[in-house]
Amino acid sequence: MDLLPGASFSADALHAEKLRMEVIAQNIANVQTTRTARGEPYRRQLVSFESHLDPKIAGAHSESHLAKSVRVDAITEDRSPFKSVFNPGHPHADANGMLKLPNVDLAMEMVDLISSSRSYEANLAVVKTSRQLAKQALSINA
Repeated sequence: MDLLPGASFSADALHAEKLRMEVIAQNIANVQTTRTARGEPYRRQLVSFESHLDPKIAGAHSESHLAKSVRVDAITEDRSPFKSVFNPGHPHADANGMLKLPNVDLAMEMVDLISSSRSYEANLAVVKTSRQLAKQALSINA
């Protein structure tokens, strides 16, 4: 018997959102990185999620839609073009004085961070509520 229904799904979502926030923080930290080990500016990283079927729970329910959870599918690079600015004094500028900057938009990263933070908070609330419900259910028999 599962005393905390939904908690395992929320735990998976918490883990996925935590990883998403870490990737966003990495993007923000590299907003001015003009040269990486590959010799080009930093490329924005994107996190994609996928739903997956938990085999333990799927066997307990005849309807498989009850057993889907979320996890990180992949972390990929944003292939949008780099920004270019005229800065002939910069050591990474080309012969024409153009400097390529990362394709990271700080405003977009902040919006993504707020969205991820709100999702994390919502899933944490589900875990807390599940725990409270389980405590109340156990106290009925006492």
